[in-house]
Amino acid sequence: MDRPLQKKKWTPARIIIILAGVAFAYLIIHLVFIRDTRSRMYVDPGQLSIVSVLRDKFQEFIPVDGIVYPKSTVYIDAVQGGVVEEVFVEDGALLKKGDPILKLSNPNMELSFMETETRIVEAINNLQNSKIDLERNKIFRQQEIVDLQYRIDQTTKDFKRTEVLYSDSLISTKEYEDAQRNYDFTLKQLLISLRLQRLDSLASVDQEKQIQQSIRRMYDNMGLLHKNLELLYIKAPVDGKLSSFNVEIGQTKSQGEHLGQIDLQDGFKLQANIDERYVSRVYTGQEAEMDFSGKTYQLAVHKIYTGVSGGSFPVDLLFTGEYPENIKRGQTIQLRLEFSRPTEAFIIKRGGFFQTTGGNWIYVVDPSGDFAIRRPIRLGSQNTYFYEVLEGLKEGEKVIVSSYEPFGDKEKLVFK
Repeated sequence: MDRPLQKKKWTPARIIIILAGVAFAYLIIHLVFIRDTRSRMYVDPGQLSIVSVLRDKFQEFIPVDGIVYPKSTVYIDAVQGGVVEEVFVEDGALLKKGDPILKLSNPNMELSFMETETRIVEAINNLQNSKIDLERNKIFRQQEIVDLQYRIDQTTKDFKRTEVLYSDSLISTKEYEDAQRNYDFTLKQLLISLRLQRLDSLASVDQEKQIQQSIRRMYDNMGLLHKNLELLYIKAPVDGKLSSFNVEIGQTKSQGEHLGQIDLQDGFKLQANIDERYVSRVYTGQEAEMDFSGKTYQLAVHKIYTGVSGGSFPVDLLFTGEYPENIKRGQTIQLRLEFSRPTEAFIIKRGGFFQTTGGNWIYVVDPSGDFAIRRPIRLGSQNTYFYEVLEGLKEGEKVIVSSYEPFGDKEKLVFK
């Protein structure tokens, strides 16, 4: 007896069809939702600079080259022009204040000095003679005053005797009246003469003072002449080391011409040219440091020059503590001009990627190490070695910092 056969539910053909449908659906989902559609490029990781994101002390500074100069300098100029007649010292000599450096010869100036000195001496002699004449006249006036006083006294006594005679009726009234009129007239004349003599004496005193002042001025002028003549001898104005001195016998030096300088032995300063981009961030007292002979020295901005030339402006920096004894004038030393204090921050090493991205994005290496993905970031300050990371990266992540020029606008780098 025949039995009906049950139809199999899971036939091989059906299973194959179902599996094919599932695979097709997965393919569609993968293509639409899962597949990485980002542009990519295959690169050799051995040709890249890959570094880790660090959390460490960060300080913003810029490197600048400083030239060593003496802290204090006194310039030597030719106050009077002339021909170099003698040179007493060489460049680099240590001098004391007043030590002779060189002698200039100026025959025209010396001849003019002699002529002027002769005229001054003659004028002084004439004034001295005038002073003697005044002294003589003063004595004469004193003699005349004494004589007038004597005559006044004599006239007074004579009239008093006449009064006695008249009171005793020994002379007539007419004689008495005549004597009285003569006495009054003579006395007035003598008093006027005495007053005039005294006025002449006072005038003589004033004239003598003026003559004395004129003589004093003449001697002062004589001293200035001698001082100007002494300026032909160039002497050290202060203690220090002679530098920039290059003078030969026979050279002609003009008035005001620079001859050299004295470097005071009170330390050194460094002068550096700073990019004009930082002109608003540089201030007096700003700190800097330098490494020299295995030791770090501290400095501070002492003076900022206002002129900007060739895209930079100069500043003077002084040592705030000790300074290296073996540095020399004219030596160039690299400084680190500080813009901030050391603070904790995420940092990455500087690299060529910045020229392409401007610090707005970077390639971050996947933890698997098989590829790197482009990620937006935000950088802050920078120094010679590191960039400060403000957003977009975490400590320990690895990033590519070498140049991005070969990658174009690719979003994913696959390591092969």
